[in-house]
Amino acid sequence: MDQEAAPPPSPLPGGEDCLAGVKVLDMTQFEAGPSCTEALAWLGAEVVKIENPKSGDPGRSLGGKIGHDDWYFLQFNANKKSLTVNLKEPAGLDLVKKLVAEADILVENFAPGAIERLGLGPDAARAINPRLIYCQVKGFGEGSPFEKNLAFDMIAQACGGLMSITGELDGRPLKPGPSLGDTGTGMLLAISILGALYRRSRTHTGEHLQIAMQDAMLHYIRIAFSAQARSGRAAPRAADRSVTGGNPPMGTFPCKGGGPNDYVYVYTSRANPEHWRRLLAVIGREELIGDPRYDSPAARAEHEAEVDTMVAEWTRRHDKHEAMRIIGAAGIPAGAVLDTLELSTDESFLRRGIFQEMDHPKAGAYRMPAWPVRFSGRPPPVRPAPMLGQHTDDVLGQWLGLDDGAIADLRGAGVI
Repeated sequence: MDQEAAPPPSPLPGGEDCLAGVKVLDMTQFEAGPSCTEALAWLGAEVVKIENPKSGDPGRSLGGKIGHDDWYFLQFNANKKSLTVNLKEPAGLDLVKKLVAEADILVENFAPGAIERLGLGPDAARAINPRLIYCQVKGFGEGSPFEKNLAFDMIAQACGGLMSITGELDGRPLKPGPSLGDTGTGMLLAISILGALYRRSRTHTGEHLQIAMQDAMLHYIRIAFSAQARSGRAAPRAADRSVTGGNPPMGTFPCKGGGPNDYVYVYTSRANPEHWRRLLAVIGREELIGDPRYDSPAARAEHEAEVDTMVAEWTRRHDKHEAMRIIGAAGIPAGAVLDTLELSTDESFLRRGIFQEMDHPKAGAYRMPAWPVRFSGRPPPVRPAPMLGQHTDDVLGQWLGLDDGAIADLRGAGVI
């Protein structure tokens, strides 16, 4: 008799079980730390955000009163739990130390020296729990002359070299739009935590991870350091080109519409001379194929204004989406300059799960970017950022086994 066929395996979740069972104490605020712990939450870790009972993470009220936690807070705290604890109360500090004993990971980004003054520094925490992976995000690294300075995203971008290579060649330095100082630092720490967690599965020992926002920025400008090595000079501002040098045509070109973002970026690679020849065919200038004035990157650099003018004459006759489609279909790298509204309303991102809608109890339906890595075809699901203290009873009951009466006593004493 034929055996009954085994049922097909159930579909894998979208990554949300990768870190199932991992407990994270999130003692961070604003963005650099929260973006790191949110990544862990999306991958299935139980991330418990420790917050002041009265105000919580300052990011909750960053934009003023709008009837619910600020949109900024919702972006960086999805899929987490919130536990309120008054760290100024000895009983509150004792409560957190008990949670440290149960945790796998602790992440903090307090002002320099603040966590140590509380008695929750790396040595103290790892004495409680030797398996703990203790993580710190600071503005400047230990041993830096500025290690006690405060920092935010724009400070890291200024001191870490990003602003020096951003802006018009002869203009003032500008801050890149993305928050590389904050979220960029958080992602490097999240990757390092996963490595430490994997090693702990073999060694059963914890780790003390430190990352400085200034130090992290060097990781994102390695191409600029390679340009400096070639020239012996500091990498220049590159406007809309690469710090490694121009290769006309390369940059943003105006498109029909004339709006602030009605541009298409066109890139012809030095490594592929066909890009230029294909572009000439697209813009109807086939007679220039093989013309020595334009046939090499060096020759086009000498006639840069002429090259840019002939490309712009063509792009101005097309909207940016059409220009991207035509140029891209010809095998030339091209990208329309898309703004945040265009991206957030593009249904293809929603279908693929790259944007997801969370149903927040006060903000309502809110569309936000999810974790962009797809696991077996789909990213982890987004759950709403927690209300302040929403999971206090749940965490103290599950992590520490406290009953309703004990929790009520702590609440009555102002500890939680």
